[in-house]
Amino acid sequence: MHYHGLPATRHAQVDSVGVLIVNLGTPSAPTAPAVRRYLRQFLMDPRVIELPRVLWWCLLNFIILPIRGFRSAANYRKVWTAAGSPLMQISTSLTQGIQRELDAGPGKFSVQMAMSYGAPAIQTGLQALMAAGAKRLLVLPLYPQYSGTTTGSVFDGVSTALQGHRWVPDFRFIAQYFERPDYISALAESVHAHWVTHGRADLLLLSFHGIPKRYFANGDLYHCHCYGTARRLREALALNEDQLQISFQSRVGREEWLRPYTDEVIKALPAKGVKTLDVICPGFAVDCLETLEEISGENAEYFRHAGGTSLRYIPALNDSAVHAQLLANLLREHAQGWPEASLDSAALESMAELVAARAAALVAINVAAAHGA
Repeated sequence: MHYHGLPATRHAQVDSVGVLIVNLGTPSAPTAPAVRRYLRQFLMDPRVIELPRVLWWCLLNFIILPIRGFRSAANYRKVWTAAGSPLMQISTSLTQGIQRELDAGPGKFSVQMAMSYGAPAIQTGLQALMAAGAKRLLVLPLYPQYSGTTTGSVFDGVSTALQGHRWVPDFRFIAQYFERPDYISALAESVHAHWVTHGRADLLLLSFHGIPKRYFANGDLYHCHCYGTARRLREALALNEDQLQISFQSRVGREEWLRPYTDEVIKALPAKGVKTLDVICPGFAVDCLETLEEISGENAEYFRHAGGTSLRYIPALNDSAVHAQLLANLLREHAQGWPEASLDSAALESMAELVAARAAALVAINVAAAHGA
């Protein structure tokens, strides 16, 4: 096995805390071949689909991908922009915002973005952090609610990538952050801002990505975290249980997933007197196909056909300043105790001078050794 070593420039760098921000991923283009490549990597992850590998490989490659590749590509084209994938564009901007927030405070942080599937790969992000002088590693999956299918998969990806490194850094991993008051406050503020602009609908629906019910029965905490998020947001908005409901979207296949299903809930609401509906998806840190097309497009159409007047999607926190700030605060808390995270500007300047002197001394030693040879 080939192991990646530290860059030759490491002795001339000030050590930093390396922050890896990880999202799910996106196809490289809204075309059937690109979507099939992405879906193959995504759906072959055993964290995502827990079925016997040989059986699933056959189903995926001979039945699912030939059909779903074209269908999903058509949906991606509906949300694709001149700048490319919305998820990629917004995740990149959010990462830059987090870096600015961390730069404004004490310590030295280097922030990189990676995707569990597609590019930039987790390995690419880790190598960039090492090249930037990261001595410690702090990983933040962009999933407020933990699930083995998402957050657990990020842990697997980072652990696997680190197996190929000759030097392994101190490592911390943020498993969830749904219970943080600043996250709930940011969600509540986004709902209030939407109501100020558009008025308040008859009902607020929280739609989370679903997982198979079997995973929950086997110990995945995701269902609990989703309901914990809903309860906290309901309290922050001073709503009762009739004014805020929860559902689960994006199910695939015939197996039972977490209920109630978003599409079934939305189709049934107009008959219950709900004519206007606000939908927010707190499990998605940034907007993507599942929010921009599945909720704003497909499910909005279901609602109208069932007799509803208007379904208004409330955007994710995306690359907003409040989102970057709350994630930067989260990262600082988890980096406590690491000296690189608490150095002030004077200490960083002094350290840079020491590193420069050390680098110059090493150069002198190497030159002397070369002449001696």
